[in-house]
Amino acid sequence: MPNPKRKFSKSRTAKRRTHYKAEAPSLTTCATTGAVHLPHRAYTVDGNLYYNGKVLIEKAATV
Repeated sequence: MPNPKRKFSKSRTAKRRTHYKAEAPSLTTCATTGAVHLPHRAYTVDGNLYYNGKVLIEKAATV
């Protein structure tokens, strides 16, 4: 029994994929440090790890 070579045409597939767009990530600014970072993510400033404006891990002092 013969089968179709392609299930959907290239144009039909392309029409469906037109809505997949790259979006710029939303960024937030920390009120404590002024650093721009992704929301709900930990971020580093001068070697210290911050989350929600608070220091989680301080940079170890080198001797």
